Amino acid sequence: DALENVEEIIEASDVIMIARGDLGVEIGDAALPPVQKHLISLGRTMNKVVITATQMMESMIHSHIPTRAEVFDVANAVLDGTDAVMLSAETATGKYPDKAITAMDRVCREAEKQRIATHSDHRIDTTFKRMDEAIAMASMYTANHLGVKAIAALTESGSTTLWMSRISSGIPIYALASHVETRRKVTLYRGVCPVSFEVTSKNHAEINKEAVDELLRRGAVRDGDLVIITKGDLMGVMGGTNALKIVRVGEMVEPETESE
Repeated sequence: DALENVEEIIEASDVIMIARGDLGVEIGDAALPPVQKHLISLGRTMNKVVITATQMMESMIHSHIPTRAEVFDVANAVLDGTDAVMLSAETATGKYPDKAITAMDRVCREAEKQRIATHSDHRIDTTFKRMDEAIAMASMYTANHLGVKAIAALTESGSTTLWMSRISSGIPIYALASHVETRRKVTLYRGVCPVSFEVTSKNHAEINKEAVDELLRRGAVRDGDLVIITKGDLMGVMGGTNALKIVRVGEMVEPETESE
């Protein structure tokens, strides 16, 4: 019944988890791979976070290395577009929890380097309903075609970074947020890194400089790199992102020369 009404279920959810154990009992193991791929694709299309779980590296409960089949399982989930992969017994009761985490991290990082994971035609023919959604999509399209090094998204609710993370890209997205709830939420979004960031000025040039300085401190960019900054004219308003700015590190407008 759940699969028959899956779009309605996803629409009502913030996150979906593909729990292959319970799902396999209901539909049979042979049906799991196509259903998993469909659910990941559907989740991304509907702008929802997707977690893939259950027996991803089950052999590492007792073994210090994963099987080749488990490596393929994790990598394929990443290549299909899942936001997160989840360990269970491997770390809860397994003999090698540290090695299981290291192995999964290694496989995910390698999968994310592949072209299929960094190129996307997601929603290329879609009409957007909100300004902040349009800014998010425009940012990713620009970043992927201009050689942008990083994206700094000033966000209240995290919505802008959620939309950005639906686009396959190897470009890091930094969610600059003052609310701890928002920073916790965006950690699930693929390719998004939460950053504690307080806006203390109404001067947009000063805010831009502070955002880029934060990326510099983290070693994410250096002089000469292109950075996209997204934010709203009315800072602190949820859903208010309506501006996209492209800057080159080291060549930015100084705050005292810009009044807005």
